Amino acid sequence: MTAPIAPSASVSPDLITLSTWMAGDFSNFKQADAALTDFAHIRIFFRPLPYEFFEGLGLPGGIGFYSEQVYDYDLWSPYRQGLHRVIDKDGQIYIENYGFKDGVPYAGSGHNADILKTIPAEGAIRRQGCSMVFQREGDLFIGGVEPGHNCRIPRQGKWTYLVSRVELSDRTWVSLDQGMDIETDEHVWGSTEGALRFEKRESFAHELPLGRL
Repeated sequence: MTAPIAPSASVSPDLITLSTWMAGDFSNFKQADAALTDFAHIRIFFRPLPYEFFEGLGLPGGIGFYSEQVYDYDLWSPYRQGLHRVIDKDGQIYIENYGFKDGVPYAGSGHNADILKTIPAEGAIRRQGCSMVFQREGDLFIGGVEPGHNCRIPRQGKWTYLVSRVELSDRTWVSLDQGMDIETDEHVWGSTEGALRFEKRESFAHELPLGRL
């Protein structure tokens, strides 16, 4: 079990715990190895950003992450990149999601801290309606996209809304993302074989700016 984490004066203890568990390099190797025809071997990196990163957008400093999702055989070509700001809001933990104007120059930041340091906040674009909302349930944090079906994603010539569920523990990240047709609510994209199940390979918790909170 992970040792208890000391509360901060300015953020909730649960926010610190969630961020500490989330900071890492995750792999679904076991899942992919057991079902080769259903799941590719994927890595997800959640790499802490500097405390002052989001100040570049006129927001308070705090905990943030760069993320990338990539096939294990090609770590320099992520198929998904994001920036995330973690905040307390209304008794829950919100992870605001941001995209890039151009993420290509920063590919590999998940496993290369030197590239991570070059990411400018000015290149971040807020993904409106796409925040993830988390609550603590025992030894897990359970999260889902904020209500309203407003996280809109164009795919296959139509507009879809994102349905997302995440379960986070101190060693695992389990996620299911699906896109539903905004007119018919029919499934358009995303896994039909169930959630992706990742285990932490390496922790980046020591990179979190907890001493500045």
